[in-house]
Amino acid sequence: MTEISKTLKEGERIVAPSRRPDGTLRKPIRIRAGYVPQDEVAIYQSRGALWRKEMQSQEVPPGYDPDSHTKPKTKAVKRNERKKEKRHQAALEKGKNTEAIEDGNMVKGALLDEDLGHASDSVKSLTSQMNELAVSSNPAVVAPSSDLADASNMESPVQDIDKRIRALKKEGIF
Repeated sequence: MTEISKTLKEGERIVAPSRRPDGTLRKPIRIRAGYVPQDEVAIYQSRGALWRKEMQSQEVPPGYDPDSHTKPKTKAVKRNERKKEKRHQAALEKGKNTEAIEDGNMVKGALLDEDLGHASDSVKSLTSQMNELAVSSNPAVVAPSSDLADASNMESPVQDIDKRIRALKKEGIF
């Protein structure tokens, strides 16, 4: 052991003697600088195996760049996102208002002032739509016609459906 330790170079080391099961001692082992034990050596993998492993880790086809293929948002999409955001904010505010009313922290006048600003546009559109509606006592007004062609046209959708059902029954679907 003294001989081995005297001739050690930089980076070398000595593994101490170990005891065998039968009680005898193993010789001390000198390990050279840069030596990697066989158990720690990386297993050889071919290029194909490395390529397959890389392909499995990718989520998109090779050569596809998802950043370059993202479509810019259209005006309609942006508008819809803004509407969703406004609805979400209104729902949050409405939730806050109901909580405040339950707690008794908010005055009704303050609540009405806040809601008036948000709801006035929707109220105006609803009132204009209601004014355009006409109310009649008859559920459906049908103008009598002397033309027999109109009567046959009224029955034709029913006949078409019956024909289709018969055709499907022949094919064995029904």
